[in-house]
Amino acid sequence: MEEEAEGGGGGGGGGGDMLVCGAAAATTTVAKAAAEVVSFQLHPRSAIRGTSNNDYRELTLDRLNRDSTRVKALQTRLDLVFQSVRKADLTPLETELEAEKLEGPVISGTSQGSGEYFCRVGIGHPLSQAYMVLDTGSDVNWVQCAPCADCYQQADPIFDPLSSSSFSQLTCGTQQCRSLDVSECHNNNCLYEVSYGDGSYTVGDFVTETITFGSSASVNNVAIGCGHNNEGLFVGAAGLIGLGGGALSFPSQINASSFSYCLVDRDSDSASTLEFDSAIPPYAVTAPLVRNSKLETYRYVDLTGISVAGDLLPIPPSTFQLNDNGDGGIIVDSGTAVTRLQTDAYNSLRDAFVKGTKNLPSTNGVALFDTCYNLKSMKSVEVPTVSFHFSNGKELALPAKNYLIPVDSSGTFCLAFAPTSSSLGIIGNVQQQGTRVSFDLANSLIGFSSNKC
Repeated sequence: MEEEAEGGGGGGGGGGDMLVCGAAAATTTVAKAAAEVVSFQLHPRSAIRGTSNNDYRELTLDRLNRDSTRVKALQTRLDLVFQSVRKADLTPLETELEAEKLEGPVISGTSQGSGEYFCRVGIGHPLSQAYMVLDTGSDVNWVQCAPCADCYQQADPIFDPLSSSSFSQLTCGTQQCRSLDVSECHNNNCLYEVSYGDGSYTVGDFVTETITFGSSASVNNVAIGCGHNNEGLFVGAAGLIGLGGGALSFPSQINASSFSYCLVDRDSDSASTLEFDSAIPPYAVTAPLVRNSKLETYRYVDLTGISVAGDLLPIPPSTFQLNDNGDGGIIVDSGTAVTRLQTDAYNSLRDAFVKGTKNLPSTNGVALFDTCYNLKSMKSVEVPTVSFHFSNGKELALPAKNYLIPVDSSGTFCLAFAPTSSSLGIIGNVQQQGTRVSFDLANSLIGFSSNKC
């Protein structure tokens, strides 16, 4: 089978990006109307921030550098599990800080700890609007708070907890505080710290707040970090909404039975939505969601194979399997841009793709991409279809634009997969663009609905 991809220069794609949302904070019980779909818009980062890069190639290289850092951070988190690192072994909080239906829009954004897509939400009462990174690879929600010992630049004013009547400090004995990986107690107030493995971190008070979606729907008493000391390349976002599988993630706190998002082209000005408690569309390609008993945060899909041009690659299914010790497996991650495959699996995919594109003019690799083409003189090209195969027999055929992407404005396109020496594989957001990705938590299923943003 073959897919048609647009040639020529310019365009969107590429890069290591994540999701960003409008902000929130929290307290102890969470009230949400049953069976109510909650939705916010999702936006690409460039639609909010623009770019300071001189050209598209420089922008792509910047994104790919961030993406590599993101992947290292994900693997670092898993490494800590294998090393049986206890809370007491992790970096303590800075002592100086002890003295001090839901639906919404999603846009593209950027963060070392999360990604290139943002969501806008309201925090507190009366609400303060903010852009937040969406991250399926982490759990703790947080927002930059006044007074700031150290805050990076964000698009909106820093959230001031003194202006919110719904702000409440969590005490040390609460379940939310005990669920933190790293916490300390000061005057019975719970303090938190989250580090992302790449030097990014947030430290401050662990509190509860009200989060507002769209123009009306609100959720009370959501546990969130009120960060007074924050560092990292979060690029305009006020903080982060965790969509992982742990107890402190946003879906877990609101007892969501499901959530879904759809990622528009990260270079576009359009937006899509993040939704909670909406059903998987009946036409979606579904696959089993797998839990890692050693690390609840990551969301694994039961991938068994990959095909190119309709031919299943000679990759043992065990390559993609999550082992009983918590090693291996394939996660679906909103914050990683480029899909990572174990080296042997990647080489098999690349070789089959190259064999099917002998008629296309090849060119030098770019950053982590080793398979690139010069298509500046071509209006359209045909490339082999790349498909994911799952343990339930279902197959997801990727659109060509989700794996052959532009990396500059001169017509250079590259195969958007990369090898990894890690046992952890990742399906990144380049491969998810234009697809509604639905997580049915109640039935342990993931659904992929192409062209449904």
